[in-house]
Amino acid sequence: MARDQSTVPLTFPDGSVRDFPAGITPGEIAEGISKSLAKKAISADVNGAHWDLQWPIEADAAIAINTMADDAPALELIRHDLAHIMARAVQEIWPEVRVTIGPVIENGWYYDFDRAEPFTPDDLGAIEKKMREIIDRRDPVTTEVWERDRAIRYYEANNEPYKVELVEAIPEGQPIRMYWHGHWQDLCRGPHLAHTGQVPADAFKLMKVAGAYWRGDSSRPMLQRIYGVAFKDRKALKDYLTFLEEAEKRDHRRLGREMKLFHFQEEAPGMVFWHPDGWTIYRELQDYMRRRLDAAGYRAINTPQVVDRKLWEASGHWDKYRENMYITEIDEEHANEKRVNALKPMNCPCHVQVFNQGIKSYRDLPLRLAEFGSCHRYEAHGALHGLMRVRGFTQDDAHIFCTEDQIEQECAGFIELLSKVYKDTGFGSFDIKLSTRPDVRVGSDAVWDKAEAALEKAILSVRNDYEIDPGEGAFYGPKLDFKLTDAIGREWQCGTFQADFNLPERLDASYIGADGEKHRPVMLHRAILGSFERFIGILIENYSGRLPMWLAPRQVVVASITTDANDYVAEVVAALRAAGLRAEADTRNEKINYKVREHSLAKVPVILACGHREVEERTVTIRRLGEKATSTEPMDAFVNALADEARAPDRL
Repeated sequence: MARDQSTVPLTFPDGSVRDFPAGITPGEIAEGISKSLAKKAISADVNGAHWDLQWPIEADAAIAINTMADDAPALELIRHDLAHIMARAVQEIWPEVRVTIGPVIENGWYYDFDRAEPFTPDDLGAIEKKMREIIDRRDPVTTEVWERDRAIRYYEANNEPYKVELVEAIPEGQPIRMYWHGHWQDLCRGPHLAHTGQVPADAFKLMKVAGAYWRGDSSRPMLQRIYGVAFKDRKALKDYLTFLEEAEKRDHRRLGREMKLFHFQEEAPGMVFWHPDGWTIYRELQDYMRRRLDAAGYRAINTPQVVDRKLWEASGHWDKYRENMYITEIDEEHANEKRVNALKPMNCPCHVQVFNQGIKSYRDLPLRLAEFGSCHRYEAHGALHGLMRVRGFTQDDAHIFCTEDQIEQECAGFIELLSKVYKDTGFGSFDIKLSTRPDVRVGSDAVWDKAEAALEKAILSVRNDYEIDPGEGAFYGPKLDFKLTDAIGREWQCGTFQADFNLPERLDASYIGADGEKHRPVMLHRAILGSFERFIGILIENYSGRLPMWLAPRQVVVASITTDANDYVAEVVAALRAAGLRAEADTRNEKINYKVREHSLAKVPVILACGHREVEERTVTIRRLGEKATSTEPMDAFVNALADEARAPDRL
């Protein structure tokens, strides 16, 4: 018997199926289930899509009604509605302001405005006050789908040129959805809450104003972007603001200045000027990584900084990455045309050139080539962020050339090595994400099957918790990404392991197999730290500048209490240095409390004070960073104990 075409069967989370009239809305369904559900309902999931309570359902679907207890949809709606409420508040206060777009972002939203006068901190306070008034009004939120011409005429009549442009850009076939929050209207995909009163009035805050070009185009008007954050309740907002305060205290840029580690300047944007103490951290970390790589069977190489465009064309980077490359032109002697080169943005094509020198046998594989490779990539000035986002950096880069059968073993070995490094640097746990084949890719399905299975099996040989990210692999192969969580809960993606079947083909890499024939190796791209610059920034913030003893640039400062102790201070410093410690003397004519404060601000782990008593008894008075209490120990015994404490983790 044929089903009535005027009804649609809807499947509920408990598996039950019920027929409803075609065009019924989730709000009507909630009302039919119970009045209490209708009151609590905020949206629905329809076939996995987030659905407004007002949108009609015209076909068979799986449906679930969302309430404020459902965190993800609730936060999306709260933040999305607040973007509209903020824009409405701005136009109620300043009717001449024109609005553009206001999307949801992590932890909040932003909205871009065209206003002649800059917004001030006092303006943000006034906007917040107006927003709470709008929330208190509990104005209904309604929606309609309009024809394109009608929407354009509406926005032209209301002097909203940005909205006209947005309507014109909506592809044919997509609905042009208009939303009203009370009397105020905006173009929006939705969904939204049922009324403004559903937004928690005490769980949001406007954070800052920034400039932003319209549609991200520097040739278009500069707009003012107001950022806000929002949560489900006041406590969550307070916790987030506390988190931001803690993050500000740990900001590596501020600590870098206080500890005199590095600086940046406009003559070399995005390039680091390392100071002696900062470069000490860099060298200690690099030396540690070199020892770990040597022990793991890697062979160190070094490749050129400037490479002819021909190699970048052959590798595919010239077509796909040229806008991020620094290009140089050189007039070669007697040449008919300029030679075009590029500073290398990555090391992999050069590593293939090393592999290609001489004939390789299957017996030579796996071949692990490592380079602390300096790279340069153009980043927009506005994207630069201290050590975290730079234009010049050095990777702990390596490429493993192997057979397909060796992928699993090499992946497992890499995860073991990475685990040691992360544990040694203070990150005892990490998350793994396996990114699988994208729609656009090279290589056969059979090869992808083998590579994905090998990576997955390698993960399971070490641990059984990981996340699959479907379709997010590189075009040349699947990859693993490794995420660290720092002391205040922030995630950092650092390590990566990528299986590449493409570059060896493009650059004609081969080895002689057991059958005497040529075969293509698999190229495994891998990094643990990612870049030394960024990882040092992460370490500074994770430890709030109080780096482990083995990484601290100045491990000990020996400070005199009286000038009569200066010779003894020099003797103690000499003993510390002979034991391999980075020690300095402070014999300035300053009070000891002043010296302690200064070196504590510089995050020196151990400060030794020496006065008359210490000279007579051949002892040192010890103050450790962050501790108020002091202790006194014999000089020789303490030097030996501290030398043991300061050893790098791989040397314990």
